[in-house]
Parts: sequence; C-alpha cells; structure tokens
Amino acid sequence: MKQVLTVSCKLQVTPEQAAKIDGTVQAFAAACGYVNETVQPNLMNELAIQSLVYHDVRAKFGLSAQLAIHAIRRVSGNRKTAKKDGKPVGSFAPTSATYDARTFSFREKDWTVSLTTIDGRERFSLAIGNYQIGLLKGQIPKTATLCKRKDGTYYLNIQLESVPPEPIQGDKVLGCDLGRTDIVVTSEGDKFSGKEITKIRNHYAKLRADLQQKATRGTRSTRRRCRELLKRLSGKEKRFQELVNHTISHRLVARAKLSKQAIALEDLTGIRERTNSLPRSKKERRLSNSWAFFQLRQFLIYKAIKHGVKILFIDPRYTSQTCHNCNHIHPVRGESYRKGKKFECGHCGYIGDADYNGAKNISALGVVVNQPKGSGLCCSLNSDVSGLLKAPPSFMSA
Repeated sequence: MKQVLTVSCKLQVTPEQAAKIDGTVQAFAAACGYVNETVQPNLMNELAIQSLVYHDVRAKFGLSAQLAIHAIRRVSGNRKTAKKDGKPVGSFAPTSATYDARTFSFREKDWTVSLTTIDGRERFSLAIGNYQIGLLKGQIPKTATLCKRKDGTYYLNIQLESVPPEPIQGDKVLGCDLGRTDIVVTSEGDKFSGKEITKIRNHYAKLRADLQQKATRGTRSTRRRCRELLKRLSGKEKRFQELVNHTISHRLVARAKLSKQAIALEDLTGIRERTNSLPRSKKERRLSNSWAFFQLRQFLIYKAIKHGVKILFIDPRYTSQTCHNCNHIHPVRGESYRKGKKFECGHCGYIGDADYNGAKNISALGVVVNQPKGSGLCCSLNSDVSGLLKAPPSFMSA
C-alpha cells in the first residue's frame, strides 16, 4: 500500500511569471467548463470524454497535451463525485491546474520546479522552510497541483508517494478519549487540556459576534471593513485549530511508536447529527460543533500510517458509563456513575477522572480488537434478578 502526502510550497514569481500562471489556470478552468457543457451530462468515462473533445480543447484553449487531458480528467472526476453526492457539477474557478511528470519537474540542487504554462516552460524558485525541505529531500515527485490563493499568492502542492512501514506488532493499546474540557485524555493518564483552547475559542466567538453586529450597521466603509476582518478572523481560527490538532496527533503517534502501542479511538461517526437533535443552549451547541475533531482523527490516521502505528476504532457504547476497575455499569437504566468530569463507581468504590476512566475502557476494547481471542471483560453477576432486568447490557466475555 502506498501513502500519498502533500507538501504545500510557495512559489517565488516575477510579474511576468504571474501573468503566465494566471493565463494557465484561467485556460484550464475554461477548458473544464467547456468539456462539462459540451459533453452530455451522463457521460463520465474519462477516455470516452477524451475521444470527443480532446482536439477541440487543445485548439480552443492553447493547453499542452497533458494539461488538456488533466482538464478532461477533472471533469470526469467531478461528475463521478457529483453523482455519488446527488448534486450537479458546479462551475470551475480559475484557481488551480493539475500537473504530472511530463509537465512538472523538481530540482533539489537549487530547490526549484519547472512547470508547463500556456506560454511555454517556466522555472520557479520555492520559498520553503526546513519542514518542506526535509520532506522533499531525496524525493522525485511525479504529480503536483498549481494553486492561486485568494490573497494572490501562488503555491504548488507536491504529492509525495511512499511505502509506509509495516504496522508495529504488540499487545499494548493506547486508549484515547476525545472531549471538550480535555481535548484528549489517554489511558496512561496524559491530558491535552482544553481550558486555554476554550478561552481562545470564546474570545474568537465574542469578536466574531461584535463584528457581525457592526457589519449590519454603520457606514458602507465600516460594513466593508467588518466583512474583511471577519474573513481574516475565520482564517486565523482555522489555522489555530490545525496547529493544535497537528501538535496533539504528533505527540500521540510519537508516544505510541516509542512504546510499540496501537491507538484506539471511539467510532463517533454521526455523533454531531445525533447530539444536535437534542435540546441544548446556543453556547453549548457552538462549543460542541466548533472544534474540528474529525480533522484531529484524520491527522492521527495519516501520521499513524506514516510511522507504522495501528489505529483501531471501537464501539463507543457504554465506554463512559462502565467502571474500568470492575467493569460495572449503573444498574438503573438512565442513571450513570459519571457526573461531569468525575466518575464514582457505586460497586467497587473507584473514584477518578471520567475521561481517564473512558480512555481505560477504550484501551481494553482496543486490545480485544487488536488481538481477538475473547474480551476478558465481565462484571460480577448480581443475585438480584430484578436488578438484572433493569440493568443495561454490560461488556460480557465471549
């Protein structure tokens, strides 16, 4: 199995080169739009579309052979995705173009790239730091995407293919419980506190609310300025989330790799839709929905693959209600031993952090998934039959 990682590299361009890039991405987008409008909507096969419009695309838009093929390929891919999502294909903005080994090359000795434009081949210097240099060193990339961002800068997203190492074999599993008060709590007691993060997020929310209020009042220039500030604030908050999620995922994977552990997470697919259906305050809804937990999960997956660490997903039911010390669940349906961040077991007397207790349960279930040979999870049977009839299902051994 191959893993593809993308390295985003800023291009240093002269005004003449900028004009050539603009012309190329505009021609590429126009070609995509032409193909989408000309070919009948139900045709999605790339080769079939290419046989119909390839020569017209080259003649009308001045694209090279490979760029014309990539424009057709993008339309084909967009149509397949649109059919899967049940939506029509949208318009094509002049913001990017796709390159392969015939239209793009990377030279390590001077950290430059060569790209085909509508006005011939151009060489660009890369404005990159040590992180990108470390990833690109010794690589021979074959594909890339040229992008023009909203601020007018140009980036080349270079795709690097690699064969990840075989997953580390072992019995140990690092359970990770995701939450809002603490972003992550592990089964080994490590915590990534969300206190300061929540403070920053509340600051952003208040600032955004003030700007939105001003954007509906005042002079025309005031409203325009507020809209500009809202865009900048949105980007700043997004970068903050990415930084925190990258930091957390890197440390978790590094810890698991060092200890030869797998990482176990709850499979929380669809939880946002389920929780949003419950009655909650506006603030609670914002705090629950605004953090990018899916992004954190994606960062964990690709970093774990890169370093040979297994990622396991387990059923989240009762992980927060079960006592990890005695595997007991509250016998009354609708009741729980968990109260906020505190877990106090009424069966064995264990008292501790509720998220840590959940992480220990996730770790125990992860061991079962990692080495399936019976769960080993059970609780002492209660002789009170009426109590058993009221009790929710517990983790039972196979």
